[in-house]
Amino acid sequence: MVRRKARTEDVTSVLGALRDPRRLRTEVLAALVVALALVPEAISFSIIAGVDPRVGLFASFTMAVSIAFLGGRPAMISAATGAVALVIAPVMRDHGMDHLIATVILAGVIQVVLGALGVARLMRFIPRSVMVGFVNALAILIFLAQLPYLTDVPWMVYAMAAVGIIVMVLLPKLTTAVPAPLVAIVVLTTVTVAFAIDVPDVGDQGELPDSLPALFLPDVPLTLETLQVIGPFAVAMALVGLMESLMTAKLVDDVTDTHSDKTREAWGQGVANVVTGFFGGMGGCAMIGQTMINVKASRARTRISTFLAGLFLLVLVVGFGDLIGRIPMAALVAVMVMVCVGTFDWHSVRPATLRRMPKSETTVMLATVVVTVLTNNLAWGVLTGVVVAAVMFVNRVAHFTRVVEVDHPEEDTRVYAVVGELFWASSNDLVYQFDYTGDPRNVVIDMSQSHIWDASTVATLDAITTKYAERGKRVTITGLNEASADRHTRLAGTLGG
Repeated sequence: MVRRKARTEDVTSVLGALRDPRRLRTEVLAALVVALALVPEAISFSIIAGVDPRVGLFASFTMAVSIAFLGGRPAMISAATGAVALVIAPVMRDHGMDHLIATVILAGVIQVVLGALGVARLMRFIPRSVMVGFVNALAILIFLAQLPYLTDVPWMVYAMAAVGIIVMVLLPKLTTAVPAPLVAIVVLTTVTVAFAIDVPDVGDQGELPDSLPALFLPDVPLTLETLQVIGPFAVAMALVGLMESLMTAKLVDDVTDTHSDKTREAWGQGVANVVTGFFGGMGGCAMIGQTMINVKASRARTRISTFLAGLFLLVLVVGFGDLIGRIPMAALVAVMVMVCVGTFDWHSVRPATLRRMPKSETTVMLATVVVTVLTNNLAWGVLTGVVVAAVMFVNRVAHFTRVVEVDHPEEDTRVYAVVGELFWASSNDLVYQFDYTGDPRNVVIDMSQSHIWDASTVATLDAITTKYAERGKRVTITGLNEASADRHTRLAGTLGG
């Protein structure tokens, strides 16, 4: 345990990276790649939300810089996201910019409260099959998001995207000194500019800002009516943002073999959204695609890359907007396609794996993927996966409980043993497993091999006792462990008419 903690702190240590030129170079170059990839994404999400591109770009800057200090998962990238944009778009459409910013700030406050209440602990209830489905759905969504840039475009776009992919596949075999995605972007941009190739570029996605973000105070009345308007959207944004952020943090934990503070990440996301709102940003959460670029493609591990990604983004769009606008979209599409390939869990869909995997696990994974892709919302997919997993688990364990006849100590006594865990699903059929008419006057129910988990089970035992009593027979319940006995003593006889 001590050895693991020391390794984790060393890998994610900012001081450690600052003292190691090789690691520092990795962090800086990774941040540059992420910043370049964030530009078209932020602009696209701004369009989804119905706001000016600068709103999404400033949100990405403030989110990344804030979460670099506040977040619990080093090297994770937070910025403006599509899921958040979809949630808050109706506010902008129906009520305008001031209400949208008020929604973002309120959502941040809600996230802080949820983080303080320990919402991150709910991550333990997300099964592995849901995580696999989440990852696979993410890869599919990232790929589908690239298709508009590959539709009705000059043939050179396909050629350049192919070259970019080839560079990212082959370069790491020769050297890892420079991130392959950065090399691909620089090479393709240079070729495009040098030969004046007419292909879609970043500049076509929207106008880039030419000034720094300024303090923005939303002009909305502080009334109950305003709260009724923005409240539902703020709650939805808070929940969607936290779910995506915590799922991404867990994914990064697995990829980097390090542990992160999910509670800190939860309230850190809230504070970052509050800060973003007061600077006129549209809010956001963890970005899985850019995070995978950072930690998987570029091998960054510390908060340095997160902070510099936000800083580089601001410098690039404000100071070098004309140059950034010349980056061909084909280069960024190639980067994101490689992210898809690296993110998808190919092992989970191999025939050999599917043959060994229980059908229930595969069903949960597929349900997560299908709902996520159909709704274009990772949060809905995860919720569906968790619900399907819970239903299948309950259905499976409900049939483990059984009643067996174990002894006839006397002619007028019969002993039954209840084997298995007893809760609302498994105890429903318990009442039908006794011979009320044929049993003798005394019935003993031995509970030493079971456990009472809820009031439903106590109600079932009451029903069994009542059925025997109606026939003039007496029931004795024995073998209860301490917790079960306490629950039975408190509830028996109080749950029915």
